[in-house]
Amino acid sequence: MNHFDMMYLGTPPWDSGITPPELLAFIEQNPSGRAIDLGCGTGTNVITLAQHGWDVIGVDFSRLAIQKARRKAAAAKVDVKLKKADASQLPGINGPYDLALDMGCFHNLGEKQNAYLDRLEEILAPNGYWLLYAHLRDADDTTTTHGLIPSELAHAASRFELVWRKDSHDPNGWDSVWVLLQKKA
Repeated sequence: MNHFDMMYLGTPPWDSGITPPELLAFIEQNPSGRAIDLGCGTGTNVITLAQHGWDVIGVDFSRLAIQKARRKAAAAKVDVKLKKADASQLPGINGPYDLALDMGCFHNLGEKQNAYLDRLEEILAPNGYWLLYAHLRDADDTTTTHGLIPSELAHAASRFELVWRKDSHDPNGWDSVWVLLQKKA
């Protein structure tokens, strides 16, 4: 059982069950289409997207998270796809997707970040969006590998067009960022 499965034996601190206002604003401002939620956890945002007319798939590395997401989607009576998979590989998943949502997956990938970005570019539609939420850390912080250092965020953003960025702090004290990026046409 991996670390994330262990966390999903209970309720992990990141699983608020609340769709963030940044995603709700995106939904209001853009027509529905195809979406993928990378690191979907228990499916809160997969369900929200489906309820707003999106054809959506949720992907998570945790078997237990996907099981919980399936139960929540069934209870919400929404038709979604859910798959246990590594977000840096996405086997059997093909685009094009109009939206890729990532709330806390990319910032934990470490050496797999480039593979993730390569797959993301493959599956996003021309002019497709990547809505990313990530924790940030200083480049000289060697106490953890969690979070993005400035050069990692800059590298990811360099492969896309920046639409907007909003820096903040999460309830646990992490510096964090919301970024909306668009695939270069």
